[in-house]
Amino acid sequence: MPLRARLPASLIPCLALIGASVLPVATAQAPGREVPVYSYRVVARYPHDAGAFTQGLIFKDGFLYESTGMYGRSSVRKVRLADGKVLEKTDLPASVFGEGLTDRGQQLLVLTWTTQTGYIVKLPGLAVTGNFAYPGEGWGLARSADTIYMSDGTAQIRLLDPKSLRERSRIRVTFNGKPVPQLNELEWVDGELFANVWMTDSIVRIDPNSGRVVGRIDLGGLLARHGTRTRGADVLNGIAYDGARKRLFVTGKLWPDLFEIELMPPAPRAAKPR
Repeated sequence: MPLRARLPASLIPCLALIGASVLPVATAQAPGREVPVYSYRVVARYPHDAGAFTQGLIFKDGFLYESTGMYGRSSVRKVRLADGKVLEKTDLPASVFGEGLTDRGQQLLVLTWTTQTGYIVKLPGLAVTGNFAYPGEGWGLARSADTIYMSDGTAQIRLLDPKSLRERSRIRVTFNGKPVPQLNELEWVDGELFANVWMTDSIVRIDPNSGRVVGRIDLGGLLARHGTRTRGADVLNGIAYDGARKRLFVTGKLWPDLFEIELMPPAPRAAKPR
């Protein structure tokens, strides 16, 4: 999806409120339907290419793999975590706007925004070896052991067969029965789907069976408080998880930093007096 500057001005404030209005804090929920809101602690900060319009991000075999967007600038990259150095890079055709990615064995799958075409990229070397088709827009990708999950900018997440890449079904992501739109980059984290909500500082934690939001991560102020000051940074986007070491990484479009964060659960609520 494009830069905020390309959106109608009237739409930007509405989307910016999604994190608060659709996903309010736990204390605002009806009894029995509370959704915990997690804060964060920065564990480490790493350099990130401030020219990378981050669309997809994964951690695999000790390296980050990243897909970037913008027409004429979309690419797939292998990145060294410690210093942010791009070790390998393959440019996508100038006519496509790169979107999310995930891995499938020794391959990467990369979406495009509106061209209804995804690319199959071989590892190692990042050579494009094929493509696949899907209807509508492509936004984010993630995978579990037996399913590939795809977002398209709505509240729907498509479940794809990992071999054929054909759609098997969909889940509707909801908070207290209401759809949560603008789901963007996805990551599979210990049995849950994590999703950036576009134009917000929120990541939602989704039950992949029901589609219900079971938690929200508030990353407000992450770059401003803990990162490098820059005028060109765009929205929060990009989640990667190192399952072996339980490390969670996040970044944003055109951000100069990538962060390892630890999630901090909300403080226990005080017991009501009898």
